Amino acid sequence: MPDSIPLRYGINPHQTPALVSAIAEWPFAVLNGQPGYINLLDAMSAWNLVRELRQTLNQPAAASYKHVSPAGAAIGLPLSERLARSYEVERLDLSAVAAAYVRARGGDLVSAYGDFAAVSDTVDESLARFLRREVSDGIIAPAYEPAALDILRKKKGGRYLILQADPELAPPAVESRDHFGIRLEQPLDRRPVDGSVFDNPVTELTDFPEDVRRDLLVATIALRYTQSNSVCVAADGQVIGLGAGQQSRIHCSRLACGKADRWMLQQHDQVLGLQFDAALKRPDRFAAREQYIAWTELSQPERERLRSQIANWPGPLTEDDRHDWIGQFRTVLSHDAFMPFRDNVDRAQASSVTHILQPGGSIADDDTTNACNQYGITMALSGQRLFRH
Repeated sequence: MPDSIPLRYGINPHQTPALVSAIAEWPFAVLNGQPGYINLLDAMSAWNLVRELRQTLNQPAAASYKHVSPAGAAIGLPLSERLARSYEVERLDLSAVAAAYVRARGGDLVSAYGDFAAVSDTVDESLARFLRREVSDGIIAPAYEPAALDILRKKKGGRYLILQADPELAPPAVESRDHFGIRLEQPLDRRPVDGSVFDNPVTELTDFPEDVRRDLLVATIALRYTQSNSVCVAADGQVIGLGAGQQSRIHCSRLACGKADRWMLQQHDQVLGLQFDAALKRPDRFAAREQYIAWTELSQPERERLRSQIANWPGPLTEDDRHDWIGQFRTVLSHDAFMPFRDNVDRAQASSVTHILQPGGSIADDDTTNACNQYGITMALSGQRLFRH
């Protein structure tokens, strides 16, 4: 690797020239394409996220990154038939690493458009074939099968960014950033997120079953690499709703739970049964399903356009339809810092949240605990804040 690599430009196209250099050893090699500034910010965060998920849960892991926060993250569990239909992958033979990325991207199919992908394991043909058809800017992984590399090198007219991470290289013990003529330094956040975070339940219900622990670890590790404030909802080994970068914690909860609701409703029979104009492309179908779910929030022109795209218009989902369907699911929720008010619990219970993990430390801890008891939610205080800026 050279001492530095020229970038296409900085954060904005007018910020040129821009370059990247290694503090010590290069943590990656460029196998194809030319990196951009934001590409590398996403790639480094995404790689560290999937590596931590892999180390913690001993499963292939993946992340879909957009603008320095994950659109989704997941481990490589098999997909149910309904979920595969929702993601439009029911005809694909997915390996574990491919399933991890399909899940990561599927947690927020609209936000994942044009993402940067990361996986913890070798990229195989199964994953490469899936990525070939998706709108994505690049990928970082520890290794690539030769056939998979050949497929990806042809993507985007040969410009698809392919990075190979060094899985043996540990990040520096100290991280720094320059801003307006000053340099800030701090120890890298290395405190593990593991089973010990469940050791302090504070609610009347105290049990954290294995699948709940798994999903809360996925959510909480994702928060470590998300712009704060942030709240994450997870289910079935994947992120299903992430609210990031908001000044108000309740707005994070509303974003995360709203996305989780859409993920659940995308698997509703009425949504899966929508028939679209044959000319509508996959990203447009995903967007149309999301608009259909959010019918009450649409303007009149949006409603008219949506109805023109659906050949078998069934009418919108009713509130009872939505409530009954969401009520069949069980989800978990994690916060990167304490919950200042019980309104976060009030919002969470409406999205079928059964377990909450948060650091605690607010003067309102008793209020949030009482709210959890009211709804039959189990909550533990981890004592570990995970801010990222």
